[in-house]
Amino acid sequence: MEHVTRNTAIFVFFILLYVTCYVLHVKSVSAINMDSANYQIQFGNVNIGAKDLSSSSYNLGTTLGQTAAQSFSSAGYYVLAGFQYIHTIIPFRFSISNTSINLGSLSPGVGSTAPTTLTVSFGAAGEYQVTAIEEGKLRTLSGGATIADTACDSACTITSASPWVSSSTYGFGYNMTGQDIPADFTNSTYYRPFADRSLGNSPAVVMTSPNVGTNRQSTMTFKANVSGLQASGQYQTVINFVATPTY
Repeated sequence: MEHVTRNTAIFVFFILLYVTCYVLHVKSVSAINMDSANYQIQFGNVNIGAKDLSSSSYNLGTTLGQTAAQSFSSAGYYVLAGFQYIHTIIPFRFSISNTSINLGSLSPGVGSTAPTTLTVSFGAAGEYQVTAIEEGKLRTLSGGATIADTACDSACTITSASPWVSSSTYGFGYNMTGQDIPADFTNSTYYRPFADRSLGNSPAVVMTSPNVGTNRQSTMTFKANVSGLQASGQYQTVINFVATPTY
């Protein structure tokens, strides 16, 4: 029996999470304690000068004479010691241009796409990453029918994109273009299926960089294509994004 999909509509909803992690494991620390009858400063630092300098062409933060200002690492810890490691003029920010994606009414064999823009600012001495995962496949509101995640034209995976151009390749997936995206997104025809939490998948990295940057942007393009046998109805899922800086 032929199923009519003329009124099939796709809605993708986003939950945007900001996660900031500070991890510090130190075997031993020595510093100067300062006190009087009116105050006590624990783990104080003595230096000979500190100042922010600027002109029309630069900004410079300085600390002079600070003890043990350096990066230290071992198998059990990583320490960035010193004021300049935690002083940044670029705070970490992550945003997404729209939090509800409507792929509209789908026609069999005609792929429907919709974009959203991810923006990251990062000014620390580590790196950042943005991951994405779906909470389950696109599913009707009653839960009776689903749209499978795409396998692309030549077996793409949740960590390896490949071309998806055939009108007879069905499913749901995404493409990435822009800055700090994974290298497997060669061009706008390369897609991946989303990692699926209901299948026990781990979130997939969609943006990452160790470099300082302001307003680093990428475009995520969602795509759905269905066959003439797809049950009609309204389909939806939730995509979770997590943006994590390390210092």
